[in-house]
Parts: sequence; structure tokens; C-alpha cells
Amino acid sequence: MQTEEKLGKKDLLSLFTEGYKKTQTIGIEYERLPVNGTTFKAVDYNNEFGICNFLRNFAREENWDYITDDFNIIGLKQGHDTITLEPGCQIEYSIKPEKTIFELKNKIENYDNKMRPILKKFGIKLLNYGVSPLSTNKHINLIPKKRYHIMAKYLWGILSDVMMRETAGVQCCIDFESEEDAMRKYKIANKLVPFVTAMFANSPIRGGVDTGYKSFRALSWLNTDNDRCGFVGHIDNNSTFEEYINALLETPMIFINRDNQCISLNGKINFKEYMNQYDATIEDFKLHANLYFPEVRLRNFIEIRNHDCVGKNLQYSIPAIYKGILYNSFAMDEIDELFKDLEYKDFSELRYNVPKYGLNTYVKNYYVKDIAKEILYITEKSLIEMDTGEEIFLNPIKEYTLNNICPADEILRNWYGLWNKDVKKLIEFVS
Repeated sequence: MQTEEKLGKKDLLSLFTEGYKKTQTIGIEYERLPVNGTTFKAVDYNNEFGICNFLRNFAREENWDYITDDFNIIGLKQGHDTITLEPGCQIEYSIKPEKTIFELKNKIENYDNKMRPILKKFGIKLLNYGVSPLSTNKHINLIPKKRYHIMAKYLWGILSDVMMRETAGVQCCIDFESEEDAMRKYKIANKLVPFVTAMFANSPIRGGVDTGYKSFRALSWLNTDNDRCGFVGHIDNNSTFEEYINALLETPMIFINRDNQCISLNGKINFKEYMNQYDATIEDFKLHANLYFPEVRLRNFIEIRNHDCVGKNLQYSIPAIYKGILYNSFAMDEIDELFKDLEYKDFSELRYNVPKYGLNTYVKNYYVKDIAKEILYITEKSLIEMDTGEEIFLNPIKEYTLNNICPADEILRNWYGLWNKDVKKLIEFVS
């Protein structure tokens, strides 16, 4: 009798190679924090004016379909777009990649306009901010999604509960046309991330107090799970899909799905061992890869992850930076030249220092704020050459970076000045 072949590396590799495409689309995932407009506390899932009933109302009004987990509503879908819930009820738009950022912006604004009257009815404000400003994780319940409860028990970092329940960010997605193209973009994106994290740092106030960090959200990721967060591979060498796959194979597994049930593995086996001992499926690997949280994640596209949620059109500056650099070979050459004096250990050091110091982080005789200005210069020149008008999306971040500040600096100035440490004023500012 012929037996089915075991899952092998060639099967895993196909998940990445099937992503080859000549297009140059841009995608965005945009998370926000829901708080009660009166108490400013995090909105719960279950109560009468909670997130579940909000989603139910929005779906009925706007004809979206439910995404469920054991009959619990955990999100909505319409076509290729989704509105989903993160573990602590954070609301995420995941928008189908488009050719221009104008299209992404139009779609997000359209959804916001449709959502606004229902949010008002429920007394909910959606915050463009990186960490819960008042409620802390001990007072934020997990939504009823099985995987989140398993993850919460497994993730061992001292701030993993903060990451899951309190934080919101903006992620960007980029296409690639070959392995060589993918790995070049992957390497440069990893080097860019600490600088862009600093530029958009927007989470200094948590639990109603100044944390001493410009991005407490970025700090929480440093203290979530070292096995699955951070950089993958030596970003100053010629990385390959296989190197990334090997890192995934060596990573402990959290759980698998069988018959629509989550079965906890609790890190007792890595994926390489699991493939050798059991009948692993490609769906097992996809799930495992999705439970891997590096700064830049490889899929059949490139996902760039570590940016605080921001508003006031700053959320569109993030994809503008990555589009301007990663879709222009000359811009990538200029970034390589800009970073030529920095080594892997420097980027790793930046990753640990940027959450506290933001643009004032110092590395190898350079301030991040000075390098950030060069990054914006290279980006703007590239976007102008593309002749799509998308350089306009850099204007919001230029107002900060060219003045040597990030959003957190503006918040802290007001916190100790006009706001007199009033959380209500912060909520109004980031709503």
C-alpha cells in the first residue's frame, strides 16, 4: 500500500516561493484600542455595550459576515478585508493590499465613517495609541478565542500579558518577485525597523503614569518570548528562505489544531521534532509560522511589524516609508550605504534602546534622529520618482522627525504641561 509522504522542507519552501509576484502592492494592518468614552477604561468583550455587541451591530448595519470561534464572534469579513479582535479587544483592520496608499486610506476612512455612529451609540472611543493609557492587563479580559488563552498561558516573558492585552500597532506588507528580491528586502526591512520604531514611538503613558519609555509597546515585545521574537538570522549576511525555515523548525510549538480543537503542546517539542515523530501537515506549519513574532515576518509576502499605533495620518507614513525604499533598487542601495558602518550587534542594541530613548538613541557615534532624517530624504526622493503622488504621506512624519521629536515626545510635553497629567486630555488627543 502506498503511504502518504511525510511533510518535508520542499513543502515548507513552497509556502514562500508561491509568493513570487511582479506586482508592487502595499498592505496595512491597523490596530486600535477601544476605551469607554466616559471612564476611559478598556472596553470589555461581553457586557451590553461591549465589543461583541458592537461587532454584531456593525455587521447588521453594513452587511459584514461573522468570523467565529466556538460560536463567539471574534471578527468580521467582507470580501478580502477583515475587522478582527486582538486578545484584549483591540480592533484591527486588515486591508487587502492595493497599488497605492491612497486606496488604503480611502478604504480605512470609509470603514471609519461607517463605524463612527455605532461607536458613538456604544460610547466607545478608538485610540490611535500604542498601549492602554489607563487599564492594565490585570483588568483586561481575554476575548473568547481558544488560541489566545493557550498563548497567554504559554508565553513566558514578564510583559507578555501587556503585549497581548494592552498594545496596538501598525503593520505593513510588501511583495517580492524572487528569493533574492525577498531576502534583500527582508534584510533591509530588519535594519530599518528600529529607526522607524523610534520615529513613530507613541506609548509613553500607561496605567495613567509616565513609564519612562517612549514606546512601552516596543518594550513589551522585548519581554514576550525570546524564542519567537526579534531578528531572524544574521541580517548582515546573505540570508535565505531556508535559514528562516530552519529558525522556525527549531522554535518550540505552542499548539496545533485538530478537528477544530486547539491542542496545547506547551513548548515541549519544536517543529523539526514534530515533523520527524508525527504526521505533520502543511496547515500545522502555517499555524506555527503564524505564532512566530519576529520584527519582520516572512510569508508569501514580507510583513514588517514593530510600529506603535499612530493617528493623524501618521499611520499612512509607515507604508509610505517602506514602499519608497523597498520598491526602488536605488533607494535600497542608498540605505545599504547609510548603514554600512553598522553591524548586526548595533541593530540588536538599537532594538533594546529605542523603546526608552526613541530618536535620542545613540549608536556607534550616531543619533537615531540624524539617521532617520536621511531615511526620510531617501524615501521622499524615491516616491517622487515613482510619480504616484504618495510622497504626500510623508508630510505628517516629517513634521516630527525633522524637528527631532516623535509622537511620544509631544505627548510627554503636553502631559507635564497643558494636560497636567490628565488622562482625559491624552484620550482626547489620541482619539
